[in-house]
Amino acid sequence: MPGYSARPGNDKFPQATGTAGETLVLAGSAVGVGLTVIGAGYGIGRLAGSALESMARQPEVAGSIQTAMIIAAALIEGFTFFALYICMTKAL
Repeated sequence: MPGYSARPGNDKFPQATGTAGETLVLAGSAVGVGLTVIGAGYGIGRLAGSALESMARQPEVAGSIQTAMIIAAALIEGFTFFALYICMTKAL
C-alpha cells in the first residue's frame, strides 16, 4: 500500500510513514470537511423549513418563495463545495 511501510515480520498491521505535521494537517482538514458538511446541512434544513412554513401561511406567494429558496440553496451548496475544495487541497 502506498504511504505505508509494514513492520518486519508482520504484514497485517501497516504503520504510517508520515510526519506529525502531515497528520495534523490531515486531521484539521477532516474537521474542516465535517464542519462544512454539518453547517451546510443545517443551513439548507433551516432554509427549507422556513420556506415551507411561509408557504403554509401565504399560499398565494408560494411560487416566489420556492424560487428564492432554490436560489439560496444553490448558493449554500456552491459555498459548501468551495469550502470542501479548500479543505481538501490543504490536505494534499
